[in-house]
Amino acid sequence: MNRRAVILSALAMTVALPAQAQSVILKAHEIEALLSGNTAIGEWEGANYRQYFASDGSTIYAQENARSTLGEWRLDREKDEYQSIWPRDAEWEGWFVMEFAGTYYWVSKKTPPTPFRVVEGEQLVPK
Repeated sequence: MNRRAVILSALAMTVALPAQAQSVILKAHEIEALLSGNTAIGEWEGANYRQYFASDGSTIYAQENARSTLGEWRLDREKDEYQSIWPRDAEWEGWFVMEFAGTYYWVSKKTPPTPFRVVEGEQLVPK
């Protein structure tokens, strides 16, 4: 390879690296694979939480020093959106799931991106 080709190749690799760190909104099938049968762990409004997403569409939200809540979850495949409804809710609420540099985020029009991580299986109680 000539010197010019080596430089262009190295430049192309350098330019391509930042693209890997861009945020990505997950598609519905990716959200399903990520959440179904797994537990999300994060902080919501200053309190640590864990939320388990059963494959039957039920979900359990457990927050430190509070009673757990049973709700439902589903996917809107046309909008690529995670949706949930809780006992006191009148309507389903939708969220995008975004990934940036290996971290997942809940994203909606009402709240700033909120980071979370996912662990395998039902892990509502820390191990």
